[in-house]
Amino acid sequence: MKNLIITAAVISSAFCTLGADGVAAQTAEEIETGNRLAAVLRAGRSVVSNSQELINDPNVTDKGLSGDVFYEKVIQAYLNANGEQPLHDGLDPLERKLTETQLNAMVTVIDANQELINAEGVAFKGFIPAVFARLVNEQFAGEIGTSAMVKVTAPSELVRNRMARPDTWENSVIEEKFKDSSWAEGQPFFEETEVSGKPAFRMLIPEYYSQSCLSCHGSPAGETDVTGFPKEGGQLGDLAGAISITLFK
Repeated sequence: MKNLIITAAVISSAFCTLGADGVAAQTAEEIETGNRLAAVLRAGRSVVSNSQELINDPNVTDKGLSGDVFYEKVIQAYLNANGEQPLHDGLDPLERKLTETQLNAMVTVIDANQELINAEGVAFKGFIPAVFARLVNEQFAGEIGTSAMVKVTAPSELVRNRMARPDTWENSVIEEKFKDSSWAEGQPFFEETEVSGKPAFRMLIPEYYSQSCLSCHGSPAGETDVTGFPKEGGQLGDLAGAISITLFK
């Protein structure tokens, strides 16, 4: 699948000093899991993005966008983007548990926001992809316990919500890796490290401004966008943020 392909060369170069096939195999599984979580989140955000006109229509009081309907749209969006179902038969038990929990978190968030989505006479609802992703990640964390965390962050100067600020590790990767002109576009960074004293696999996946992002984050810099924030003056393809994945050991 397109979003989940990691070559043997990438794994080998990252772990060549360890010299253990078992470590490389485990890392490949962790990378696969991290990419899957990111891909599911992206599918959900894409459905919210593509539904903005409907969500913000003040004259339609029943948008027909229930949690169950949204779930089916996410499954289709994931299939379109990756060429397979997010819950296919080849998943190991942990991958299946994490993916199911993430999808269920989306359903919970959509169902919990039906009053807002269907609000009569209200145009812009503020239920945008970034807000959706934050709510889903919070719900996911609450349901999955200490197994994993998903977060959307960004370079410090682009962060609008303080809760999305990069931690020390994320900031280091963004500043030293992703902002380096030699860093390959879209290439994630991953390593075995610790979080709050616990061993963990961490993965950061860069994201870039697409055309749809620029209505809020593009030019002219400083102009107030529809959400009430000043635009950043971003350009198509600029580094916009990153999806941070933590898998605890």
